[in-house]
Amino acid sequence: MNTTPRRTFLPAALRTPGRWAVLPAAVLAGAVLGGGYGALKTPQYAATSYVIVVPAEKSDPAAALGFAQAYGRVATDIAVTGDAQVWAGVTADTLRKSVQAATSPDAPMISITAKAEKPAKAVSMADGVARALVLNSTHVAGSTGVKVVQFSRATKPVAPVSPSAPLSALVGGCAGGLLGGLALLVRPKRAAARGEARHSRQAAATSGATSSAAVPAPAAAAHQPEAV
Repeated sequence: MNTTPRRTFLPAALRTPGRWAVLPAAVLAGAVLGGGYGALKTPQYAATSYVIVVPAEKSDPAAALGFAQAYGRVATDIAVTGDAQVWAGVTADTLRKSVQAATSPDAPMISITAKAEKPAKAVSMADGVARALVLNSTHVAGSTGVKVVQFSRATKPVAPVSPSAPLSALVGGCAGGLLGGLALLVRPKRAAARGEARHSRQAAATSGATSSAAVPAPAAAAHQPEAV
């Protein structure tokens, strides 16, 4: 009877506990990279100017809402073709990249938001685009039946809208932890599959050796005297 105790094979993740150090290392690396990015990146300031589309005399008031949507889609194009880039002191490409216009589905109002490295520059770009819309609507008011009116000028921002270094570090740490967790989920499965395959081969070899030892050798044939 074979009395050799059977070996217990632990999962690969438990046999190599040092692998779990990947998770805190990934979190730390992500936090360092995110914090460094937030500290080195130039802060961005945002300023918003508002204009409203009003119908002219004897015009359909409902048309103002439709023209507000149209002006919102082409706000930066109108600003570039006008004098907005001259008033803001920036190039046309900067104006297109740094200015966004948003409209409301319920009111004929357009918000013009500009982002820049300096608060004063953001204000000048937002107000410049708004002024370009007002002038353009005045030139075509005879055919459109509406005009754009300045509703609220942009105010100088006091705080940047770009993420700070602590917030960037937090986001980077979360991203690093997520990537580290995914690495832990993928790698142990591969290691466990290799360990199970190796265990199967060892078990098969041990079983074959035990079977060979347990089967008795065939008895020697009895000696028969030869006939004379």
